[in-house]
Amino acid sequence: MELNKVYISEDKFVNLNEPIDISIPLDPKEGPLAFHIPAPKFEPIRVGNFIGSVALGGSANCENLILNAHGNGTHTECLGHISKERITINQCLKKFHFLGLLITVNPKKIANGDYLIDEQIVDLTQIPEGTEALIIRTLPNSSNKLTANYSGNNPCYFDPKLTAAIRLKGIKHLIIDLPSVDREEDEGALAAHHAYWDYPTNPRYDCTITEMVYVKEEIADDHYFVNIQIASFESDASPSKIILYKIN
Repeated sequence: MELNKVYISEDKFVNLNEPIDISIPLDPKEGPLAFHIPAPKFEPIRVGNFIGSVALGGSANCENLILNAHGNGTHTECLGHISKERITINQCLKKFHFLGLLITVNPKKIANGDYLIDEQIVDLTQIPEGTEALIIRTLPNSSNKLTANYSGNNPCYFDPKLTAAIRLKGIKHLIIDLPSVDREEDEGALAAHHAYWDYPTNPRYDCTITEMVYVKEEIADDHYFVNIQIASFESDASPSKIILYKIN
């Protein structure tokens, strides 16, 4: 028995010793930022005479973490991001491995100067039935995505008609390298989010959106076995680690 080899069908398997991490580390010193959310802070706790830093004389390292998942790097969010009800990612994401497809797209510039991804850019007819996770890499693609400050720069976003079509295609986990599927300033409409989760008409509780990943150039467009890892936060989103495994 090969413990590193997992069969996903009779003739297809993945090697667990060959993970491809497409998440961006959550680092207080560098990392992508969005929506004017401050950078995270990692600070040693101070209680009485104790300080949670060995370097500063403490007996152990023990840090307080101050962060906002939506603006501080790779994160996975659930329906609770737009719902009146308090719905959490820990309640919604109960399965963590999915059959996925990675595609690369070139957003188009529209009349108002924005860059948009729509149904002309993403050909959903080319996505096989049974695909659970769709990973979308946008061009241009460079390591700048690891440290970009998107705040106030109106980054590329999705047409709500496309996220509705992705929903109808049966995709349950949308993974993108942008800070949001929606326009940075849209007067609070979040239309692409609403169309994807079909909220409030027929809410999709078991579906997620992951934002701000970075898929390196050498990772080929292909089918992958996808692992979405989150912290068990009772909040609408969590920092996350997204792992791809090549299907052999």
